[in-house]
Order: sequence, then C-alpha cells, then structure tokens
Amino acid sequence: MMKKKLLILLAILFTINVLSKAEATLQIENQTDTLSFIQHVESWYKENTNYYTITFLMACESSILPVPSEMVIPPAVYIAMSPESDLSIFWIIIFGTIGALIGASFNYFMSMWLGRIVIYKFADSKIGKIFMLSSEKIKKSEKFFNDHGKTSTFIGRLIPVVRHLISIPAGLAKMNYPSFLLYTALGAGLWNIVLALLGYLAGENRDLINTYSHELSYLFIAIAILLLIWLIVKTTRKKK
Repeated sequence: MMKKKLLILLAILFTINVLSKAEATLQIENQTDTLSFIQHVESWYKENTNYYTITFLMACESSILPVPSEMVIPPAVYIAMSPESDLSIFWIIIFGTIGALIGASFNYFMSMWLGRIVIYKFADSKIGKIFMLSSEKIKKSEKFFNDHGKTSTFIGRLIPVVRHLISIPAGLAKMNYPSFLLYTALGAGLWNIVLALLGYLAGENRDLINTYSHELSYLFIAIAILLLIWLIVKTTRKKK
C-alpha cells in the first residue's frame, strides 16, 4: 500500500514536470516537444542520479521513510548502461548497500533507545501515519524477527513491508550490532543485486523501450490515474 501511494505520487509529479517542460519549450523555442514521458523521466534521473543520491535514498528506504528501492537501483543501473554515463553497476550496488546499512542502523538505535512502548505509540500516532507506519506493521515485523532470530535481518530484507522495518525489532531485542550489520549487509546486498539485474535487463532493451516510449508513456499514465482513482475510492469507503 505504501509503495502504491508513493508510485502514484511520483507518477503525478512526473506528469506535471513533463507538461511544464513541454509548455516551456513551446514558449521559448516555439517548437513541439517530441520527448515522451519515459524519456523525460530518464532525463531527470540522468541529471539527479549519482552515488551520493543513491546512498541517501537507500538510507531513507531502510529507515521509516517510504522510498521504495525499486525506484532507486533499477533506474540507476539503467542510466549506468548508457555510454555517456560515469556510473558503475558494481558501485551502485555497493553504495546502495551502504545506504541500506545507514538507514537500518538508524532504525536499530532508535528502537533500542526509545523502547517498545514508545515505538508502538509513535507508529499509531498522526506523525507515524504520515510515514505510513502502524502498530500492526511493527507487530508483524517483530513476530517475523522472533520466529527467525538473527537470520531474520537477512531474510527480512527480501520481503515487502518487513524489509524496511525488520531492523526495529532487532533494536528492541538489542541484537548484537556487528551480527546485525553482517546479516543486514548480506540481505540488502542480495536484494540490490536482484534490483540491479532488473535495471540491466531494461538497459539491454533500451532500443525497444525507446521505440515504444510514447506508447509506454500513455500506459504508465493510465495506470497511475487508475491507481489514484482506486486509492481515492478506497479511502472514501474507509472513512464511511
């Protein structure tokens, strides 16, 4: 649910950005902008993606901030496969994993210092809801940790929802920090490799994507609109 909301928001923001760029181009150059939605997104990533932003965003993804790793690693690898890019797929995975360790460590120490009662109250507070947290999600992550022990910080990195919250029960349980770092690095590294593979496959089909970029753009925008409508309907029903 969290990632769906963020994807919808990103799609809307990108759509607004595309429209504003098209309008600016028409006003300044008096020409028609022939770039598709996908090409605008690719251009935005090229201008803003580097090892610092990858580390920062992956740190956010592993903390309580709702930044999906699927929106960070695959596009970065896709950009890295461009001939003019200075990025390396190897270093994207490394810095992505470092970012995951930073974010996971933040959750670990925050949970250790605040304690279970405060964490659960925060998850159900208005601020917690802004970060799309809930006591149910924390409880699910804590149960997963209790069922699997230390290896949960490795396995949990591969499971949606649990992935970015598994470090909270580790902190509550005061798990040995070096062990926590080791298992987190292994799990996050493996997940980043999987995501990098997706980006690599997309890069291998760059010509095909560019050929049908306009058609794919319409498809993505249509999906974003449908998801937005679904989210509004679901929220309205929930309030009723």
